[in-house]
Amino acid sequence: MVLKLYYDLMSQPSRVLYILLKTMKYDFEPKYVNLRKAEHYSEDFTKVNRMQRVPVIDHNGFILTESIAILKYLSRENVIAESLYSKEYKLQARIEEFLEWQHIGLRLHCAMYFRVVHMDPILTGRKSDEKTIQGYKRRMMMALDDFDTKWLGRGTAFIVGETPTVADLVAACELEQPRMAGFEPKDHFPNIAAWWPKVRDHFAPHYEDAHVILNKIINKMDRAANSKL
Repeated sequence: MVLKLYYDLMSQPSRVLYILLKTMKYDFEPKYVNLRKAEHYSEDFTKVNRMQRVPVIDHNGFILTESIAILKYLSRENVIAESLYSKEYKLQARIEEFLEWQHIGLRLHCAMYFRVVHMDPILTGRKSDEKTIQGYKRRMMMALDDFDTKWLGRGTAFIVGETPTVADLVAACELEQPRMAGFEPKDHFPNIAAWWPKVRDHFAPHYEDAHVILNKIINKMDRAANSKL
């Protein structure tokens, strides 16, 4: 069966699926959708996903949107290894407990801080006011503290036990996003600092491959900031 992945590596959940499929050595057809050129609003892509978002999969004609639904489907189709998405019902429930929490508990706040600090000035030509930035930063810091203490601070190496799962990959890709807004989560939260390199290493080299563009943007920003010193 042919699996097409519609994605843009600037999208956190797109990176998750891209990394997983590469890690599984699964033969898929990449269908790049350039978000910065608004290709997700095109007529052709809207026929694929009426919600005009990535990622999307087309599995031999079965089109599915929403990244968590896609992860569950690929697990049932045995595309994702059981070591990463357990079929034992209690362990699977723990993975899905985190996946349900992270939508509002982590993703929302990291993504909104990134948008207000990094994207809105690009789109509008105006920097967000400091009060607005600090409000979003405060909410992000609370979310990161919850993740650091209530998910990682429970005495296990990873979110669900001693081995990485899709939960860890989803979280790691989300935490990359505020880095483009100049915020490094590892510098503020010790459990994140200890956990994050282990996730990156486990999914190497595909994790780094999926973050090449993101890291180029961060390095460019760092050089620009250093040149002003």
